[in-house]
Amino acid sequence: MYRCGAWDALSRSARRSSRRSTIAFDKRAAKNFIRINDRIRAREVRVIDENGEQLGILAPFEALKIARERGLDLVEVSPTAVPPVCRIQDYGRFLYEKEKSERAARKKQKVIVLKEVKFSVTVDEHDYQTKKNQAVRFLGDGDKVKASLRFRGRQMAHRELGYKIINRLIQDIGDAGVVEFMPRMEGTILHAILAPARKEVAKPKAAPAVQA
Repeated sequence: MYRCGAWDALSRSARRSSRRSTIAFDKRAAKNFIRINDRIRAREVRVIDENGEQLGILAPFEALKIARERGLDLVEVSPTAVPPVCRIQDYGRFLYEKEKSERAARKKQKVIVLKEVKFSVTVDEHDYQTKKNQAVRFLGDGDKVKASLRFRGRQMAHRELGYKIINRLIQDIGDAGVVEFMPRMEGTILHAILAPARKEVAKPKAAPAVQA
């Protein structure tokens, strides 16, 4: 009796584990669903072979027969075309190349980070220069900069001093950045946001005119 009960518990645990695996697989398939071989449902498809040659419009079973004769798969690469476009190729290699190109595209994407540089109304010259240089470095790295200044207590009666510091920073940064949001108050904090300056593409110089 005990042995039977233990076996039933183990069986239930295995079934739950199997269901979890199936759900995980289904989520991955849904994320990157591509019809291949017998899963292609169109009545006819435009077929391109492994060498890039057009084989014309065929019924899926005819195209699949050609693919299997060549030891390859029939992969639906453009399901929204009329008729859908299928390519004869190695499906495993197709997925590898697709993932490789997606990884390369992600590497090229620049993630813009908002870096904050904090000032006070009583900032001294040395501290100001240090924070200004930080802002210039952040902008040079392609990140945005939030320059903020908090007023404390009676300093709120002299907000012009804070505006003077932030406006000076904008002037000192010069061509290293552009103002995305001009200085403005939010509660007791004055802030402005600067973005990296766009790099101009150098135009090719015109060739000098040849004198006759």
